[in-house]
Amino acid sequence: MKFMNRATLAAAAAVSAFAIPTAAFAEESAGGADILIPKMAEFVPALIAFLIILVVAGKVAWPKVLSTMEEREKRIADSLDEAERTKQKAIEDRATSDALVTDARRQAADIVLEARQDAEAERARIIAAAHTEAEDIIAKAHATVEEERRSLYADAAGTIADLSVSVAAKIVEKSLDQDGEQRRLIEQYLKEAGSLNAN
Repeated sequence: MKFMNRATLAAAAAVSAFAIPTAAFAEESAGGADILIPKMAEFVPALIAFLIILVVAGKVAWPKVLSTMEEREKRIADSLDEAERTKQKAIEDRATSDALVTDARRQAADIVLEARQDAEAERARIIAAAHTEAEDIIAKAHATVEEERRSLYADAAGTIADLSVSVAAKIVEKSLDQDGEQRRLIEQYLKEAGSLNAN
């Protein structure tokens, strides 16, 4: 209906456009403008042919043009929708990948922190073991020194006892240690004196 109104208007405009110049140029035909003015015998069939073509084009070609344009518009709208969906999916994928990267960084930081804590614990264990070993070495050294001191003291006590008996024997000019009783008494005295000095 809309198309028919347009076709009718177009036909009327074409008829009036052709009619006005014909009248205007008809007056100048004596002046040599005959060649530009169509003859009525040619103009009317051309106008009828134009109107027929216009009507046929309006009934046959114009709907196809409109449907083609609608299909193209629909394809463009579908492409825009698809582009929007793709954009939304890309945004979602970007958000997901950002979340994965953030999670991976957090896990890496946790692993580094755990490794540092393990290293600190191992360091503390090694230091504690070294302290324990050093204390054991020091204790053994003290025990060894104490044993050496006792051994030296016992040797010195024996030497002093022998020397005392020898000196006493020379003074008295007889052997005081016939049965070893004197030596035993001196060693006991030195042992008692040594234990008092150690305390």
